[in-house]
Amino acid sequence: MHMSIVIAGASGGIGRALFELLNKQGQKKIFCISRQRLRDCDLQVDLSESSQIKLIQEFLSHIQPTEVYCCAGVLHENSYMPEKSLNQIQDEWVYKSLSQNVMTHVHLAQALAPILSKNYDLKWLSLSAKVGSIEDNALGGWYSYRMTKTALNMFIKNLSIEWSRKSSNIIVASVHPGTTDSTLSKPFQRNISPEKLYSAEQTAERLITIMQNLTAHQNGKLLNWDGQLLPY
Repeated sequence: MHMSIVIAGASGGIGRALFELLNKQGQKKIFCISRQRLRDCDLQVDLSESSQIKLIQEFLSHIQPTEVYCCAGVLHENSYMPEKSLNQIQDEWVYKSLSQNVMTHVHLAQALAPILSKNYDLKWLSLSAKVGSIEDNALGGWYSYRMTKTALNMFIKNLSIEWSRKSSNIIVASVHPGTTDSTLSKPFQRNISPEKLYSAEQTAERLITIMQNLTAHQNGKLLNWDGQLLPY
């Protein structure tokens, strides 16, 4: 069976670990998309820019991916940290969070959509977060991150409905990878117990397992790192 794997957002801790583990497992066709120049990067492009969709589409049309991991996202950057209260919300950071946490996934999907034929086989995982669950939110705070991850979950739900009309062999889901030891989580690790802080390799292994076992029942759902359903 033809298998072609795309990892978008490959410069982050989880994306990089996915690439290395899939390589170690003997997967031959692994293609990386990153906005940073990487040694193993197949396409250097900024997914948050809609002007790049055509270039990404041309790239994907040659690959014909059967599995997509979209790992793009941001939690903090330079002087911006997760907001603890209403008065800390800044327009610029909300828009930047939306661009990185949602539009990167949207643009990748827009680039892939023209390739999808009637019986196309595809599994897609977008890295989301449990804090994007409205029902699970009991603590508040982290406004921009929560809002944009919730928006990503809604996008994945919509996408699963639209693409299921293209092909019954397409499964799209978002997944909470668990708190992973990476640049994204570094500033917040002090209050996390060691058994709940996972290595990038652990997370990559779990994501690969979820991808391999994705079923139609999980289409459009938010999944935990162990494959169980989380409430939206």
